[in-house]
Amino acid sequence: MEPEIRHYCGLFGVFGDWNAPAMVHAGLQALQHRGQESAGIASADGKTVLCERGAGLVTQALSRAQVEGLRNPAAIGHVRYGTSGGSDPRNIQPLLVHYRGGPVAVAHNGDLVNKRELRRLGEAAGSIFQTSTDTETVLALLARAEGKDFTESLHATLRKLEGAFSLLILRPGALHAVRDRHGFRPLSLGRSGDTWFLSSETCAFTLFGAEHVRDLEPGEHITITERGLVSTRWAEPLQRAQCVFEHIYFARPDSRLFGQNVHRVRESLGRRLALEHPAAADIVVPVPESGLSAAQGFSLASGIPMDKGFVKNHYVGRTFISPGDAERKTAVMLKLAPVPEVVSGKRIVVVDDSIVRGTTSLGRIKSLREAGASEVHFRISCPPVMWPCFYGIDFPTPEELIASNKSVDEIARFLGVDSLGYLSFDGLMACVEGGTNAFCSACFNGKYPTPLPRGALPTHCP
Repeated sequence: MEPEIRHYCGLFGVFGDWNAPAMVHAGLQALQHRGQESAGIASADGKTVLCERGAGLVTQALSRAQVEGLRNPAAIGHVRYGTSGGSDPRNIQPLLVHYRGGPVAVAHNGDLVNKRELRRLGEAAGSIFQTSTDTETVLALLARAEGKDFTESLHATLRKLEGAFSLLILRPGALHAVRDRHGFRPLSLGRSGDTWFLSSETCAFTLFGAEHVRDLEPGEHITITERGLVSTRWAEPLQRAQCVFEHIYFARPDSRLFGQNVHRVRESLGRRLALEHPAAADIVVPVPESGLSAAQGFSLASGIPMDKGFVKNHYVGRTFISPGDAERKTAVMLKLAPVPEVVSGKRIVVVDDSIVRGTTSLGRIKSLREAGASEVHFRISCPPVMWPCFYGIDFPTPEELIASNKSVDEIARFLGVDSLGYLSFDGLMACVEGGTNAFCSACFNGKYPTPLPRGALPTHCP
């Protein structure tokens, strides 16, 4: 079975409440969709930093006893999918180190395009690495950085990083938050009374009745201490390159991201999709969960009623089924099963967020046919994904991306659908504020906002 699209992780931080670790634990559960491989929390008072980490979902990785043992007025947390460094337990974040400047914990969302070069230079300078994640590279640079204080050392470190990074950094008595110069990955600031919150998505603020103050700006560094909040610039911002796939797939519909509500953006994508690729059909069937809002938009614009043609099993994780054809079908059906009473004898428009390798879509279409659907028209609420990502999404190489190797008609024949329609690039950009001037769309057009290391792109590219 084709794996879900994966990307780097989610961050949550609290400053100014002695219940901060428990609050972070709850905040990470609200961000669980951003990473289900591992979770960790670091907390700090004025003297020390403590850290607990574990594999699995937040509630599996961190017990109540572990969280209570972290009781301190400041804490940061991290949920992870490994795109850089793999699943080694040593890569679980936050990473905590002790160096000449004292204890420091770091949680990172993104991916550094120059991580291999930075690691090579660090090893040549005598740094010893215990993990294979690029987050440790940031700590190694920080340990060697010159500066009259932590802020100067941090800024000197950040200027050596290229690529996507939103960081939460915890020290005794201080919580720091940083966003890269292009603003690839989201990071928002919230507040409730005297307590400050930082989160990859605003949906986590709702748990605590916190208001969304604003998003961090590209190139911004926020420091929160008992004296309050201070904002500085570690670098001038470059051309914005916010990840448009956050709106298409990753973020929770109730989050406000890059200035827009995610649900409303996806609904707009669906409306535009219905105009670009209409279909004569009886019902619109969403692929849960990220296809729901786009399917609603398609239904509203087309006048075709939406119905629940798939049921998602929320309690299925990784399976240990071997990858034969029959076993793969079983794994697909475990996660998403058709409802025969809804689809039998019907002409169906299936709305999904994307097609990556195509194997999961193939299984879903086949299951609808077997459930009795008379016609299946497949509609995708983004353009064809043709290029790999170097900024924190686990998109495979072009050899594995189906749209990099097949035309739309060829993909339609491979999937066995009556018609296939992708949202146009212009249609996508018309639905997000700022369009091409604000978003990274390299996975669709190969126009990368940053220089890539030599040899990063395979010889087989569109």
